Amino acid sequence: MNKHTIQPEIITTADGSHSLYISSLDETYHSRHGALQESQYVFIQQGLEKIVSTGSVINVLEVGFGTGLNALLSAVYAQANQLEIHFHSLETFPLEAALMADYGDDITLGGHSVEVFRKLHDVAWNKMERVTDFFHLKKEEVSVQDAVLEQKYDIIFYDAFGPRAQPDMWTPEIFEKLYKCLVPGGMLVTYCAKGQVRRDMQSVGFRMERLPGPPGKREMMRGIQ
Repeated sequence: MNKHTIQPEIITTADGSHSLYISSLDETYHSRHGALQESQYVFIQQGLEKIVSTGSVINVLEVGFGTGLNALLSAVYAQANQLEIHFHSLETFPLEAALMADYGDDITLGGHSVEVFRKLHDVAWNKMERVTDFFHLKKEEVSVQDAVLEQKYDIIFYDAFGPRAQPDMWTPEIFEKLYKCLVPGGMLVTYCAKGQVRRDMQSVGFRMERLPGPPGKREMMRGIQ
C-alpha cells in the first residue's frame, strides 16, 4: 500500500458517528455498525479501564492514529478521571488536514471535544506535546516495523487495517516486538478476533483473552504480557 491508495471518503456509521472508507482497499477506518461505540468499547472499556498502573503516568502506544478518534476518547477519559496519559501513536499514512477538518465537525462527545480533536491534529509530528492538562500526545510518522520503541508501555491499541487488507501488519514478528515493549502485566487490545492472529500472539508470549465484541462483532481480543 502507498499514499496514493489512501483516498478516503467520509461515511456515516450505524450509531450516527462518522468513519472513513477507502474504496481501493474496500476498508473502513472503523466499524460500519458504529465508529464511536466500537472505539469506546474496544480501546477504552476493554483497554484503558482495565489497566492497573503503579506509576503516576499511563503510557499508551497506538498502532494506527488514523482519524484520531482513539486519541480523543483517551483524552476525554484522562480528563474525566484526572489521570495523566502519555499517548504515542504510530501512523504510516497521515490523513490530509482538510479532510480531518470536515471529519472533526462530527465530533459530539460533549464539553470541549471538538476543540480537543482539533488540537490533536494540530500537534506537530514526531515530538511529544501537551494537549490538555492530563493528556500528552506524540504522533510519529513511521510504520510499526520501522519504529524504534525504547520505552515501556502499559497498553497498546492495535488499530491497523485488518489482516485481509494488510496481512503484513499481523505477523508474529510485529507481535514479538510489541510484547517486548510492554510492562509486566501490560496489555494489547484489538478489534480483531481471527484465530491465526490469536495463535501468533500466543506464540510470542501473550496470554490471550477472547472478549465479547462491540455491536456487530462477535468477539475481540486482549493479550496480556
